[in-house]
Amino acid sequence: MPPDDAAVHGLPTTEEAQALADGVASAAAPPSGLTHLQRVLIEALFKEMTSRVVDVSTPRPTTPAEFARLLAHRNLATRERMVQVILLTALVLRPLPKDVADRIDAFAAELCVDDGMARVAHDFGKHAYALAAKDFDRNGYVETWHPDAAAELHTAAALESPWAEDVDDPGLAARWAALEQLPGGTLGRGVWEMYQARGFQFPGRPGSAPPLLAQHDWVHVLADYGTTVESELEVFGFIARANDDMHAFSLLAMVVSLFETGALKHGAGLFDADRGHLSRNESVAIRLADAMRRGAECHDTVTGSHSVDFLRIDWFDVAALTLDEARTRFAIPAKSGDACAAGSVGPWDVGGISPYQLSAGQKLAAENGRSYDSYGAAVATAP
Repeated sequence: MPPDDAAVHGLPTTEEAQALADGVASAAAPPSGLTHLQRVLIEALFKEMTSRVVDVSTPRPTTPAEFARLLAHRNLATRERMVQVILLTALVLRPLPKDVADRIDAFAAELCVDDGMARVAHDFGKHAYALAAKDFDRNGYVETWHPDAAAELHTAAALESPWAEDVDDPGLAARWAALEQLPGGTLGRGVWEMYQARGFQFPGRPGSAPPLLAQHDWVHVLADYGTTVESELEVFGFIARANDDMHAFSLLAMVVSLFETGALKHGAGLFDADRGHLSRNESVAIRLADAMRRGAECHDTVTGSHSVDFLRIDWFDVAALTLDEARTRFAIPAKSGDACAAGSVGPWDVGGISPYQLSAGQKLAAENGRSYDSYGAAVATAP
């Protein structure tokens, strides 16, 4: 392991990128070879994250030692990210073969990387799905969370657990409801409109999302992602990659395990499994890869930090910023042309809202004596 000041930084060459992609494929492929989804995911990730075009239709077999030699002059952070690419590529498999989980261990060991999500891969390989759910918490993002350091959630009392609900907190609900008073075009007003259009309840009210999970709703507006399941994959890919704490990868691993394989039945205190949203259409993998690229490129221009934990932002501090100002604050890059062509949409676009959310929004408007306004969001039409 080279010291960081002696490590090689920057993008790999085309030849290096291809060799690394072959290594990822060798580590994550089941005995029958890469699935179509795995191939699309690897190629999309390398194109977005390295600006290199790779082809893993017939990957060159690569041993853990050979893979480690490719990264011999790279620092620990780069090695950890490569292990996470392997893990992500493996986690779309169900069942996840035991030999794939073992191979991930071997590749990680050669790179001197200890990633807790590898334990989850072993749980999946043993079909121990209940244990996997516990290991997500023990080895992932929420392991670093503590209620005494959660002031940004603005709950009246400390939460007992990271994904705990807070459904009887009038002060918290009023804080969210007050976003209506902000001018149109601001980040906070956009979040309020998104909640109204979809019938979401504000944190602090019955039926609301856990306050920690509600933090990600601001990212839907900030980064211009709709609220369908496919867009949730984009949002959590963006959030996970923006955070330099490697534990954040578990947030992406969680939604893939919910919304692709269904290996997790429940997650984040609200989400339920809904399988097949990556494999149903390969364009979603392209969108996910671009979301991760955007997360990697953003940073906080006020604090100077290149690592942003979007679940730990006090969003009410920036709620009055215009969307352009907020995106500048966090240096949010534009979506790629490939992602837009693949169907990446924002909260106010056609395809940015689900039929259930549209119906819930109409119901909430009726209950509140309001005329329903989707603010432009519409359900995608069938092809």
